[in-house]
Amino acid sequence: MKTFMQTKESVQRNWHVIDATGKTLGRLSTEAAVLLRGKHKPTFTPHIDGGDYVIIVNAEKIELTGNKLNGKLYRKHSGWIGGLKTKTAREMRENHPVKMLELSIHGMLPKGRLGRQMCKKLFVYKGESHPHAAQQPKEYVLKG
Repeated sequence: MKTFMQTKESVQRNWHVIDATGKTLGRLSTEAAVLLRGKHKPTFTPHIDGGDYVIIVNAEKIELTGNKLNGKLYRKHSGWIGGLKTKTAREMRENHPVKMLELSIHGMLPKGRLGRQMCKKLFVYKGESHPHAAQQPKEYVLKG
């Protein structure tokens, strides 16, 4: 029996909408990463981008457990001396909730060209509406 290898041409992509209202950041991110990578399909092949498109709405209503709102820090450095800038998770959720979700999901995808290709299929929006109604996305219910 021959082992199945998926090709780029044989990939069937679906569209999923996930509502982030009241969901935990990490649990939502892992489910989205699985959908983007294609690990939920029986045709999963590690070196092929066989994942689906993911739309996340209500990013500003994401939850964090424990003391992460004050304790979790997002850091970036300009490269210059003293150029470290930090923001808490509370500041990120209030000012940049879309970036917060994108960073979380991007960290769970493969590094390199394949991961960047998978990240292009992620769409995160702050409000309830999104411009992808023409693709007829299906509501995705998180496990657990």
